[in-house]
Amino acid sequence: MSARAQAALLPDGRRLHLHHGPIDLIIEVEGPDRTACYRAATRRFETILDELVAELPALRRPLDGHRFRGAVARRMARAVAPFGNVFVTPMAAVAGAVADELLAVIRAAGDPAKVHVNNGGDIAFHLGPGHNLRGIGACGAFEIDARSAVRGIATSGWQGRSHSLGIADAVTVMARNAARADVAATLIANAIDLPGHPAIRRAPATELSPDSDLGTRPVTVAVGPLLPTEIEAALSNGERAARRWCAAGLFHDAALMLQGRQRALSDRARPQEGHLTHA
Repeated sequence: MSARAQAALLPDGRRLHLHHGPIDLIIEVEGPDRTACYRAATRRFETILDELVAELPALRRPLDGHRFRGAVARRMARAVAPFGNVFVTPMAAVAGAVADELLAVIRAAGDPAKVHVNNGGDIAFHLGPGHNLRGIGACGAFEIDARSAVRGIATSGWQGRSHSLGIADAVTVMARNAARADVAATLIANAIDLPGHPAIRRAPATELSPDSDLGTRPVTVAVGPLLPTEIEAALSNGERAARRWCAAGLFHDAALMLQGRQRALSDRARPQEGHLTHA
């Protein structure tokens, strides 16, 4: 195995930890093919970071017709393409796309009953008949069963791993895959904002990360206390964007949180799909 990439079973003997540079994943497979699935995931993981680095300049730009070679890069491009009316680069989908790629490799290697690929909170999963996924999102607990079309969950906010143009504490999105959920969560979090508000401190993205795909765009570095009416106004900005993208079929459901206040979408027209439910 590559000296840079690391793979090890966690002490519980059930979950696999994969780490390479900025990528850190926890994978759990249920079913008789677990060992074969973990071997396949480990082999594929060795190549992912180098593939991404090879195409990084194009991945850090908005889509411009470039034809990506790597499978993960292509997943990233497909995930952001429908959001072309706002500034977004394929990097908005990177964590989710990596999770999706490993999920696909695992499913091809065996017949797992349930798979959970967690890439720093962006999750791709498979549910066989009778299985479900439970967790905590931005607005409370959720449960997804095998009948749902949801197979990806992602969370974004200004205090997360990536820089944000908005002020959301957290936005959790459910979508048909993790890459699409990743993009949607990022863009909804960007839309939860109060431009020019004195309690919000920003800095050019390149001052914090010289190679950021956001360039000199001002990203949020601090958010002071807001009035209840200001919180509601910011959440309304995000909710409008979320409902527009949800109505276009880009994801299934979303939950938004800012300074203790919460909003959740609920796509009642699709009762077979997962929804965030308050705990």
